[in-house]
Amino acid sequence: MRGHDWINTCLPDELILEILRRLDSKSSHDACSLVCKRWLGLERLSRSILRIGASGSPDIFIKFLAQRFVNVKAVHIDERLSISLPVTAGKRRRRDENSLLSLKIHFAGERNEPKEEECEPFCLTDSGLTAVADGFAKLEKLSLIWCSNVTSFGVMSLAQKCSLLKSLDLQGCYVGDQGLAVVGQCCKQLEDLNLRFCESLTDSGLVTLATECGKSLKSLGVAACARITDKSLEAVGSHCKNLETLSLDSEFISNKGILAIAQGCPLLKVLKLQCINVTDRALMAVGASCLSLEMLALYSFQQFTDEGLRSIGKGCKKLKNLTLSDCNFLGDRGLEAIATGCTELTHLEVNGCHNIGTIGLESVGKSCPYVCLLLLSSATNFLRGQGSRLWSVARRLTELALLYCQRVGNFALTEVGRGCKYLQALHLVDCSSIGDEAICKYSSSPSPSCTPPSLSLLSRAGWFRFSVGSKGIVAVGEHCHSLTDLSLRFCDRVRDEALIAVGQGCPLKYLNVSGCNQIGDAGIVAVARGCPNLTYLDVSVLQNLRDIALTELGEGCPLLKDIVLSHCHQITDIGLSHLVKNCQMLESCHMVYCPSITAAGVATVVSSCPNIKKVLVEKWKVSPRTKRRASSVLSYLCVDL
Repeated sequence: MRGHDWINTCLPDELILEILRRLDSKSSHDACSLVCKRWLGLERLSRSILRIGASGSPDIFIKFLAQRFVNVKAVHIDERLSISLPVTAGKRRRRDENSLLSLKIHFAGERNEPKEEECEPFCLTDSGLTAVADGFAKLEKLSLIWCSNVTSFGVMSLAQKCSLLKSLDLQGCYVGDQGLAVVGQCCKQLEDLNLRFCESLTDSGLVTLATECGKSLKSLGVAACARITDKSLEAVGSHCKNLETLSLDSEFISNKGILAIAQGCPLLKVLKLQCINVTDRALMAVGASCLSLEMLALYSFQQFTDEGLRSIGKGCKKLKNLTLSDCNFLGDRGLEAIATGCTELTHLEVNGCHNIGTIGLESVGKSCPYVCLLLLSSATNFLRGQGSRLWSVARRLTELALLYCQRVGNFALTEVGRGCKYLQALHLVDCSSIGDEAICKYSSSPSPSCTPPSLSLLSRAGWFRFSVGSKGIVAVGEHCHSLTDLSLRFCDRVRDEALIAVGQGCPLKYLNVSGCNQIGDAGIVAVARGCPNLTYLDVSVLQNLRDIALTELGEGCPLLKDIVLSHCHQITDIGLSHLVKNCQMLESCHMVYCPSITAAGVATVVSSCPNIKKVLVEKWKVSPRTKRRASSVLSYLCVDL
């Protein structure tokens, strides 16, 4: 029968509820909740995850949410994020919603500093944490990021009522030993614990927790906890036999603590260390005992040598991911040992290790056939004329990042195009010796299968010398027909003809030409006409861009979701109106320092885009009416103009 509601008539609550649980985005959940009263109630029952920013009064806000969503299992509260609550209008406003209307809305970008007595309402307190414990009885995962007003009292209340807790993130919280001890006593299923920047903790709290619930703990993170020493790691090694992930950043941890972990946690798979007092002896123990290790990250070590890496290569045969950052005494021999012993390696990142050069990287290419990501940063020993030996053997490489490699020149990039036939992503940052010649050869070099190389991201940000110009990017447009992401930030030698070629040859979805001041209307118009699937566009600081470009974008790019127009002095309200007329999927628009855009233009964007989530603009350009209608999507520049 026409007009009959067959879904609500035929489908039972259990089936609709199961369908709602399979939705993968918040926007889909929100849309379903607006269908009817029945779906609103069922959608509330289906919610299992809540993410909360710094609301006007988080304690009250959490109590309100707990009444609405009773089956939530994961709560994420991050006070670094600012949110605003929508104002509910209409006759059907209920009493519990009136409490929300009275909450003050906090915008992170506002210039006015809050008075001392006003700081408290914007921070989660122990009262709010108690509300979490009372309202979400099925809670399994809780993240409290930089909730500095939460103390041991709140954590104790939570632990006593949420015995099913499996994951607890207390990053930046001022939680003491007493609270952590109660977590260990009550939360026997705890698997994941993050204590980064919990400065008030001492060995006493962590030792008690490890003793009480160490059997279930699988992941532990500790950073900037000055009173956590080797004693805590010894307790972890003794009681946490199932530990799989450990992240340590401390000046007070020595070999003794790492030895205890290596010997007591044989199932360790991920180890991240930034401990300046740890030496090769600790790495030798890891290599000898942690045979299941899959990821190793070493940061800022001045006492590690090739001897320690040899032990890793000899024992950790399952290693797949290796990061070496600012380890000045590591060289080619250590990397050769890794390559020889860890043949399953797929990800290698070398940053600021000045003694590692072409020989070590070449050994990785020869012995590790599955390497798909290679990141080199500040690689001063990577010689221009020797790169071909590496690229010719690293044929399975799918992503390459060269950051601040001033000695990598045109020849090396040409060899990349010849040897790395599976390359999909290329990141180049401050590689000032690479210019148009290399880009042209790279983009036009046929792979062994006689198909042009596929490139997903070509990024150049903040070069000391802008070596790449239109010629190289034109070659990319003519040959790289799989290119979807292109970033050319502050490449001031790139002109309109480059974007015309890209628009005609590449199905772009992401384009960033911020600061390319030689680009004007012609280039952006070509992209608008040739890239209908474009979803992200950054044209900030393009002084020659005018309304005609926005008009073409509105007509040619209906899928556009994010646009950055800041510092475009010739863009006016007229161009904005043409843009938003057809770009109904627009979610964010940044338009600060655009002197020709007025309050009318801001109101046009807010009223014409049903999916808009964020508008960044100067506060004085927002009319009172626009502020009333769309306060939840407005973000203001830090400085009032």
